[in-house]
Amino acid sequence: MPLPAPTIVIPGITASYLQDEYPLPPETVWSVLTKEFERISLHPKDLRYEAVEPARVTPGQIYEIAYKELVAELRHNLTRKEEEPVPVYPFSYDWRMPLNAIQERLKNFVDEVIARTKLMRHYVADGYETASKVNLIGHSMGGLIIAGYLQQSGKKAPINKVVTLASPFQGSFEAVIKVITGTADLGTSPPSSREREAARLTPALYHLLPSFLNAVQADNSSTEYLSLFEPKLWQSEVLGSIEQFVRLHGLPGKEPEVQAVEIFTALLAQAKEHRAQISSFRLNDAGLTSDKWLAVVGVGSETRVRMKLERRNDGYRFDLSSEDRQQEWDNSDPKKQRLTGDGTVPYEGAIPPFLDESNLVLVTPDDFGYWEVQDRLTCSVAGFHGILPNMDMLHRLIVRFITGSDDKFDSTWGRPAPGVSETYWKPPLKLKLKK
Repeated sequence: MPLPAPTIVIPGITASYLQDEYPLPPETVWSVLTKEFERISLHPKDLRYEAVEPARVTPGQIYEIAYKELVAELRHNLTRKEEEPVPVYPFSYDWRMPLNAIQERLKNFVDEVIARTKLMRHYVADGYETASKVNLIGHSMGGLIIAGYLQQSGKKAPINKVVTLASPFQGSFEAVIKVITGTADLGTSPPSSREREAARLTPALYHLLPSFLNAVQADNSSTEYLSLFEPKLWQSEVLGSIEQFVRLHGLPGKEPEVQAVEIFTALLAQAKEHRAQISSFRLNDAGLTSDKWLAVVGVGSETRVRMKLERRNDGYRFDLSSEDRQQEWDNSDPKKQRLTGDGTVPYEGAIPPFLDESNLVLVTPDDFGYWEVQDRLTCSVAGFHGILPNMDMLHRLIVRFITGSDDKFDSTWGRPAPGVSETYWKPPLKLKLKK
């Protein structure tokens, strides 16, 4: 049996440390405990760099609280002999950037991992040089980065198998809330004006806006399709704070209000284009088939499943009604059963446009084991979405998927999508059906 391909774990938005390398020694400006919004805010003139210069903010490690267990379990369980380790690499990245830029960095990292693996004697002996591929595992926004990378690279991408966990392929309302209020289930810190300013000038955040059918509804019961990638739908305060940020940090030239409109319009257009790229992606474009992609979707947690817009004289305003947070997973009606999610990503937003719903594997918070007391507690406090990669059952499931091994002890399971019967459920590996 050949050695498993090396594996790369790609975290979600905000889940990589950021450090400023300009000071000596470098200073951490974003971590689990550190949130220096002023120092990570991007410059309105050039959103590749920081507003407060001189600086050089770069990615550090990924969040250990969400991914340490996953990486450790994969390294241990994919490796058959201690002296012949299977590489499992964490991929940290600057999560503020547009996803196209992150995808380019992932492409280079894939090439680096392959080159490093070719230096390992047991992989050379196993014939890796003639079959050089990697596995990719993406959590949350990490799944969008993978899909975009594959769409860009096509069949040139040296990918063996893909796992995505709770990825908002069609968006999450928490991205909207983060932009308009500064707080959401995408992050852990309390709301503040500093956080709103940083969020509103973070390109990647707009890549997470919801775009599935009927995601946003007008208060007049209109059947008009409303796209959050259109600037006119956003309340004036968003533009106002960008304008004020331009006044504080911008350079001489166009009036701040003109620059603010141009910046906001460009951010939404860039995100819209990326969403279109993912929507147009098909597995065979990258030489993959449905049995090579394990898409895990979290359900069973109260989640915002829709959002209403109030039309006013000065434009639109978002109605953040608590009624739009729902949890109908246990409903016997398959249509109502879709009104659920993982606390951050609604079920509809998690459906990959390039997979049939019959291929999805659904999990709930109940799938945490009896002994996973800390994860259960964290899940109840911080939400299912962020802690989902820690689930022991998922670790076993991913190992089985990568290695193609059988489940001798019935220790992996899943659930089909709403309305998909056991007969028509087609996960990419044989699974026990969990009722």
